[in-house]
Amino acid sequence: MHGPVSAAWLLVALCLASGAYCLLRMRTRGQGAAGEALMGFGMAVMAVPAAFVTLPAAAWFAGAAAFTATGVHAALTARRSPHHLHHLVGSAAMVYMSLVMAAAPPSHHAQHAGPGGLPAVTGLLLLYFAGYALLAGVRLIPAPAPAPGRAGTVSGPPGWGERAELAHVCRLTMAIAMVSMLLAM
Repeated sequence: MHGPVSAAWLLVALCLASGAYCLLRMRTRGQGAAGEALMGFGMAVMAVPAAFVTLPAAAWFAGAAAFTATGVHAALTARRSPHHLHHLVGSAAMVYMSLVMAAAPPSHHAQHAGPGGLPAVTGLLLLYFAGYALLAGVRLIPAPAPAPGRAGTVSGPPGWGERAELAHVCRLTMAIAMVSMLLAM
């Protein structure tokens, strides 16, 4: 990733936190949370400042292969849950960014020499993830509390992996991170 080093490290921290939370969610949510955890950790690796470490092209190709596999899985499970379509787009974006980074010359990693990737593809991905970030932000608006006389049975507070608002925060964080990484290409 190119840009201010402090912003890049903040992005690394946010993506690592999102990936770690998704690992916690895997206990109750299974494969969907595993894909989001992989996405968070993969984005954290991509966000590491280029001045700190320059990965070889083979590492970027390995990342592209891993996200191709998650994209295939998302495509196969999209019939059961429309949310897997978002996983498919996210995996495709990660494959795209990995291939752009693998094709960039080493001098491009150290100092941003010009735009990377195809502007039309980058633009479409930017539009998608900006829209998804807005939608995820709207989902964080609290719902009205139930009337006091109509409250259902209370079984205790949900566990960390079962809190819907934290899952929305995680998805919002990754969507914003994706937008910032696509803008920095």
